[in-house]
Amino acid sequence: MKIAVIGTGYVGLVTSTCLAESGNEVVGIDKDAAKIATLTAGKLPIYEPGLLELVQRNCREQRLSFTADLAGGVQNAQFIFIAVGTPQGASGEADLANLWAVGDALAGLMKHDGVVVIKSTVPVGTNARLTERMSQKAGRPIEIASNPEFLKEGAALDDFMKPDRVVVGVRRPEVAELLQELYAPFLRTERPFLAMSPESAEMTKYVANAMLATKISFINEMANLCERLGADINDVRRGIGHDQRIGFQFLFPGPGYGGSCFPKDVSALIYLAQSLQVPVDLIEAVDRVNDAQKQVLPRKIRQYYGPLLKEKCLAVWGLAFKPRTDDIREAPALELIDAMLKEGVRLRVHDPEAIANVRQIYGDKLVYCDRPYGALEGADGLAIVTEWQEFRRPDFEVMRRLMRDPVIFDGRNLYEPKAVAGHGFKYFAIGRVLG
Repeated sequence: MKIAVIGTGYVGLVTSTCLAESGNEVVGIDKDAAKIATLTAGKLPIYEPGLLELVQRNCREQRLSFTADLAGGVQNAQFIFIAVGTPQGASGEADLANLWAVGDALAGLMKHDGVVVIKSTVPVGTNARLTERMSQKAGRPIEIASNPEFLKEGAALDDFMKPDRVVVGVRRPEVAELLQELYAPFLRTERPFLAMSPESAEMTKYVANAMLATKISFINEMANLCERLGADINDVRRGIGHDQRIGFQFLFPGPGYGGSCFPKDVSALIYLAQSLQVPVDLIEAVDRVNDAQKQVLPRKIRQYYGPLLKEKCLAVWGLAFKPRTDDIREAPALELIDAMLKEGVRLRVHDPEAIANVRQIYGDKLVYCDRPYGALEGADGLAIVTEWQEFRRPDFEVMRRLMRDPVIFDGRNLYEPKAVAGHGFKYFAIGRVLG
C-alpha cells in the first residue's frame, strides 16, 4: 500500500517506519525542512531504541522516504495519517492548530478516495469537526478515521509491531476492513482489532492514559502515607499486586509522572469535562497529586541539609522523564533542577541520552557529565530521578570515595535500604522503611 504520514515527530516517525517495515511504501512528511534533511541523511531527531537501524534499512530498501512537499507526498496515497503535535494549551485544552492547518491544506490536495487517519491525540468530537471542515473545503465527502496510538517511549517499536490491540474509529465498515488489512501483519498473535465510532476511539485514548496516570498517583500517595506510618511501600505493593484484579503494572512509586502524554492528556480530559460541566473529581485529584509528588525529592533534600543547602553540590542521575528515551517534557528531574538552582545549589548531572536536550534549557548553569561516576566527584549527595538500567548496580565503594557526603535521595527506589546503609550511606527513598 502507498501511505503518507504527516508529522515526523515521535508518533509519526515510529508509525511511518513500522508501516514501511511491513512492506508498505511510506512517505514521511514534515514542514520542518531541517528535520527532513536530518532524516534523509540517515539520522534521527529523537532517541528511541532500535529506531535508527529500522529507519536506515527501510530507506536503503526504498520503502521509506521523507519530504517537505505535502502535495507530492500525499499523491496517490491510499492512507494519509495525520500525526502532528497537539500540545497543551494555556487552559489545559489540546491545541489543535496544527491539525486544522494540515486538514485545510489536505482538503485542496485530495483528488482521489484516500482515507485520512487521525493518529494524533485529539479531544472527542475532533474527527467529526475535521470531517465537516475538510469536506466543505473539498466540495465532496472526505473519509476520516481515528486510530489512536498506544506507544510507550523506550518500547515503541515493540508496541507498534506487537500491539495489545489496535483501535480504530470509523463511520463505515468498509473503512474498518481497509484498516484491518493494513494492520493484519501486526495482529498475527490473535490480538484484537477493535472497530468503533470515532468518538469512542478518541475517548479510548484519553481514558487509557488517565487510568494509568491514576495508578501512578495512587501508589505515590500511598507511598507517602507509608513513610509516615512506618510501613514499606515495596512490601505493600507486592501484597496488592498479586491480586489479579490489581496487578503490578504502573504501581511503582516515584517522583511523579512526566512525558509528552500523561500530563497533557489528563489536563485535556479535565478541560473537556469542565467545558461540559461534568465533574471529574478523581482525575482532578490525580493531577494535583502528581504536581505535589514532583516536590517530594526537593523537600527531602531541603530537610536533610537545612540552611546549609545553598553551600552544597549535588549529583543528579537521570534527566529524561523515563529510561530509554531522551524526552524531557514534563520530566520530574527538571522540577528538581529548578528547585535546587533556586536554592543556590551547584548541580552535576548525568543521563545516558538526555543531556543535550537539558543543555538547551539550562546552558552553563549545570555541570554536564558523560559518566555517572563523573557526576559524583566532589558531590555532597546524589539524587536519582530516572531509573536507567545502568544505575541499578553501582559500585557503592567507588561512589563513597568520590562523594564528600555519602547520602542518596532515591526517587525510584532502586536499592534495598539496608544494603545501602551497609555500605555507609544515608539513604532516603519513596515510602521505604529505612532501618
